Amino acid sequence: MGAMLGAPRFHPPTHLLYLHGFRSSPHSNKARMLGAAVQQLQQKGVDVAWYCPQLPPSPTQTMAELRELVQLWPTDRMAVIGSSLGGFYATVLAESLGCRAALINPAVAPARDLARHIGEQTAFHDPSERFYFREEFIQQFALLDPYPLKRPELFWALIAKGDEVLDWREMFSHCEGAQVQLLDGSDHAVSDFARHLPGLLAWLGWPQD
Repeated sequence: MGAMLGAPRFHPPTHLLYLHGFRSSPHSNKARMLGAAVQQLQQKGVDVAWYCPQLPPSPTQTMAELRELVQLWPTDRMAVIGSSLGGFYATVLAESLGCRAALINPAVAPARDLARHIGEQTAFHDPSERFYFREEFIQQFALLDPYPLKRPELFWALIAKGDEVLDWREMFSHCEGAQVQLLDGSDHAVSDFARHLPGLLAWLGWPQD
């Protein structure tokens, strides 16, 4: 499933960034599970800072805020994790910085796939929270397109064949050369993420006892 380049050649990150998907938030199940896992590592004395920001609707604004957030981070000791649309942003950031990235069912063509969502949207975890997804965001996505990957050895991907939102074949083809964990079933949210979290942590450099 791609080049088997794992954690031993990398240092564990001192800075870890998680990026949520479209209409999602830092309150997603995966974000909370990762945050809890990092907290356990910190309690064991592991030196790692955890960041999980709420991303704005605008791709241009999102990338500007992310670049400002990480501008002083050591690129060889940082990693970014992204799910769905967050996986797209994680790829853009990692390709521009040369840092590691873990992708979970990454959106690889948001300029195409999100065109049908122009208009008012509600947040998954708080339906009372609304935002407007603007037409100009589509061109912003197109300008950010990071494919094909220039340094696929820096990437790890978890891709579910059972994804009901994105085409797993397309995701897989865009991750050529990366270390890919291909799931026979599961779904877009990776509802069984707890089963796969140890593998992600091991790739980052924290093998479980």
